[in-house]
Amino acid sequence: MNDAWIVVAVVGAFTVAFKAAGPVLLGGRSLPERLGGAVELLAPALLAALVVTQAVGGKGEIVLDARLAGVAAGAVAIWLKAPLIVVIVVAGLATALVRLV
Repeated sequence: MNDAWIVVAVVGAFTVAFKAAGPVLLGGRSLPERLGGAVELLAPALLAALVVTQAVGGKGEIVLDARLAGVAAGAVAIWLKAPLIVVIVVAGLATALVRLV
């Protein structure tokens, strides 16, 4: 087994242990209200950070290229309440058209 698979296995085991720790440590109790509100905001914040990192991130620098046009087109499609598959196709087409030009 090479190093990459060892890392995948370790990260997977840590993820399972981390997810299991919540119910085990809380033991049926609910989170305090302030902490519950913060936990609800973590997923959207993490998703936004990942999107921005992938859209404009380069090797230690900000890169403005076709990916940003795809994200913008996808955001417009979301704003227009398009179905998810339409958002994906619109973003992909916008990216492809900018790369073509």
